Amino acid sequence: MKILMVCLGNICRSPLAEGILKQKASEAGLNWTVDSAGTNGYHVGEAPHLLSQKVARLNGIDISGQKARRFRASDFQHYDLIYAMASDVMDEIKHIARHEFDPTRADLLLNVLEPSCNKDVPDPWYGTEPGYHSVYSLIESACEEIIRTALKKKTINPQISNPNP
Repeated sequence: MKILMVCLGNICRSPLAEGILKQKASEAGLNWTVDSAGTNGYHVGEAPHLLSQKVARLNGIDISGQKARRFRASDFQHYDLIYAMASDVMDEIKHIARHEFDPTRADLLLNVLEPSCNKDVPDPWYGTEPGYHSVYSLIESACEEIIRTALKKKTINPQISNPNP
C-alpha cells in the first residue's frame, strides 16, 4: 500500500501524518510506503516546522529528516490512497491533478473516523504548541483507524492486504 498525506505547505500537518502512519504501519507489520506533500511550493526543500518536529519527538517519532515537496498530478499514478488534511487542500489537489484526479482514491483524512463528515484537521501554523498537540492527536486517531481497517481486511482476505509492498 502506498499512501500520500497532503496539506498546504508540507511542513506542519502532513509531515506529522506521514511520521505517525509510517510508525503505526511498521508496528502493525505492514510494509507500506507513506509520504507527504503540500499543495503550494512555499516551503519546498524545508524540514517540518519545529513545533511539528517537537510534538512528533515527544511521541517517539523523528520527522526531522523529511523535506517538503509539492503535490503533483502524477502522484495519482504512484499512490493508492491520497489523504488531504482539509477541504481547501482537497480543492487544490483536484485543481492540480485535473484529469488525473481519482475520487475513489482521495479523501479528507478525518473522513476515516467519521465517513462523509468532511471535517478539516486545523492548520496549526500560526498557533502555539498546544495546537500542535491537538493536531497530533486528531491525526493519530485517523492513522490508527487506517491501520485497524487494513488489519481487518488482512484478516478477511490476506492476499489483498498489501497489494504493493
